[in-house]
Amino acid sequence: MYKHILIATDGSALANKGLSHGLALAKTLNAAVTIVTVTEIWSSLAMAREVGATTDARHAIDDFERHAAEGARAVLNAAVTLAQAQHGIVAEPLHVADQHPAEGIVTAARDKNCDLIVMSSHGRRGLSRLLLGSQASEVLAHSSVPVLVVR
Repeated sequence: MYKHILIATDGSALANKGLSHGLALAKTLNAAVTIVTVTEIWSSLAMAREVGATTDARHAIDDFERHAAEGARAVLNAAVTLAQAQHGIVAEPLHVADQHPAEGIVTAARDKNCDLIVMSSHGRRGLSRLLLGSQASEVLAHSSVPVLVVR
């Protein structure tokens, strides 16, 4: 059925529910697994606040990118360790930097030739969803492969 599953995580408790579900499914199907985390580009407004008039902009950007990469590495290391320890799966970690999360997830699935995306959703509705957006909804709207959303 599914041969290569992309599991998206940000390291949160909610995302770990989707991670565990995706890993269990991959084990049952004997599917390859890529675990992805996406770090967004630093907004120009946040950058302007941080850099200020006297700080070197390049240094601030380098610091941001280093911290984002370190955070992504920690998330992926934990996920890969969980995959191996609890499910006996050797998962490929993937950090997609400087992209909107939904876009990064869809791009990663396409680039890695995945045939299923597994991710979690908060299940927000109404005004809350409109204000906060929904990465899962965006992935559903733009993915060319099936998406399994775990609440």
